[in-house]
Amino acid sequence: VQLQASGGGLVQAGGSLRLSCAASGRTISSYALGWFRQAPGKEREFVAAIKWSGSTYYADSMKGRFTISRHNANNTVYLQMNSLEPDDTGVYYCAAGPWPLVRVTKYWGQGTLVTVSS
Repeated sequence: VQLQASGGGLVQAGGSLRLSCAASGRTISSYALGWFRQAPGKEREFVAAIKWSGSTYYADSMKGRFTISRHNANNTVYLQMNSLEPDDTGVYYCAAGPWPLVRVTKYWGQGTLVTVSS
């Protein structure tokens, strides 16, 4: 399984970004896909995950502003981020693994940097 994240960039507080993760591999449909993030000087934290069926799971702090979705035909998962805040700054990683992905991951993408300016 390979994961290629993209879509990061610089955005002002209150703005939006959509991250994409292209997944490939014969067994990719067996796994949940999701996102983690790591802020400067902090540990990596879970953001959201989605099953092949479309069921989703969010970290409590991400509910309401972030939306995860999945396009099965092209094996791509998206993270729509709205009302961004400076504390959302960090490297966002795409991941794949068993549901709900929070504590156990099997594959990681390379990460995409999101910078939110105040």
